[in-house]
Amino acid sequence: MLPFRLVYDDDYDLDLGDHVFPSRKYRLIRERLLESGIATPADFVSPLPPSEDTLRLVHDEGWLRRLFSGTLSYQEVVRLEIPYSRRMVQAARLASGGTILASRLALADGIGFNIGGGFHHAFADHGEGFCALNDVAIALRLLLKEGAIERAMVVDCDVHHGNGTAALFAADPRVFTFSIHQLNNYPAVKPPSDVDVNLEDGVGDEEYLDQLLAHYVPALGEHQPQLVIYLAGADPYYQDELGGLALTMNGLRNRDRLVIETALRRGASVAVTLAGGYAFLVQDTVTIHVNTVKAAAEALHAVRTSPGRD
Repeated sequence: MLPFRLVYDDDYDLDLGDHVFPSRKYRLIRERLLESGIATPADFVSPLPPSEDTLRLVHDEGWLRRLFSGTLSYQEVVRLEIPYSRRMVQAARLASGGTILASRLALADGIGFNIGGGFHHAFADHGEGFCALNDVAIALRLLLKEGAIERAMVVDCDVHHGNGTAALFAADPRVFTFSIHQLNNYPAVKPPSDVDVNLEDGVGDEEYLDQLLAHYVPALGEHQPQLVIYLAGADPYYQDELGGLALTMNGLRNRDRLVIETALRRGASVAVTLAGGYAFLVQDTVTIHVNTVKAAAEALHAVRTSPGRD
């Protein structure tokens, strides 16, 4: 049994078929975790979709109305890059509920893990890049409103810049946004995060981890968050269809361990979301995400058995 809960729902899968966004990966991750004995059925909990009032903490009324009523314009659907359906909307709401629940579990248990979420390209008034609702921003705005936290940090390690999240928190000093990503990749316009680490094409394990360590640790020390939401994107992998970095599976697992354990040792709770992953072989994406679960368990065990500060 894992030392933290895994948030999951069968309806995370948008049933997109052969679309480049392999939404079936969520179901496959759960199956792999159970089949391998890493997790048991008791480790999984299901989220509830957040209320519209909660969604309005981040998103404009007009965007929510069009999204829920199915009256998006053609241009808005094109910008989303996934087919519109009621199932898509429900999946987006559940992913947001999943990140809220994972954040609450993190505050209670040290780590909370959403097998989904990380939809960082959604803005207040529109969605783009497979992202209709910004689950990370929704979770943080709700916890800040409730007084559950006062300071938070978003650590975005997807291969793509977290443009929506950066824009949403640009004027909010309570949330520190950190993005390490491939510079010459989507999105074309990158609103500034508090720290942006812009990587050139083809960066591999060693340089990536050096750059992450050099920028992440000082930012963590400067902001001293109570909660870190970690976007553990699988798409810096060298065999990713939508990425241009060159990390190996081992490099990605070391990245996960670095981000999670360093935050825990600095006194922050960590909520993990999975964000992107588009490997040519979907089983590679599943392996990378399963390795993130393993790295989180290893990090929490290390901190609990050797609690000294880094």
